[in-house]
Amino acid sequence: MKNERSVNHATFSVERIYQAAPARVFAAWADPELKAGWYPKADEFDFRVGGREISRGGPPDGPIFTFNACFEEIVPNQRIVYSYTLDMGETRISVSVTTVEFHSADAGTRLTFTEQGTFLDGHDTPEVREHGTKALLDQLGEALRSETV
Repeated sequence: MKNERSVNHATFSVERIYQAAPARVFAAWADPELKAGWYPKADEFDFRVGGREISRGGPPDGPIFTFNACFEEIVPNQRIVYSYTLDMGETRISVSVTTVEFHSADAGTRLTFTEQGTFLDGHDTPEVREHGTKALLDQLGEALRSETV
């Protein structure tokens, strides 16, 4: 555990093109069963403005990570905005606002994921978060290709 307090503010964007219609890609975020096909299954999932998504998990011998999100805005097939905290055990490691945009592209959907994060006390970094986001969006792409979502 670190004793020093610090705050690192950062914004990153990741873009992906999926060979699926925006409505299908949006559904992969909005439907808890479809989302569980590419993202850790939520313990709670209430997809509406003011609703929450909460997930807890982690490595077998490691700390429990808690993702606690609140949906701030939802425009079907176009945009999802949510704020969230990420805790490692009892320690808050970040607070973020995320926007996921869905745009029609020639062959399907251009998804733009933008996160504005506050990373606390050196427990997490924007680089690690961006790397994890890219991996999750790649998993979404695999799920869309295999038609599991």
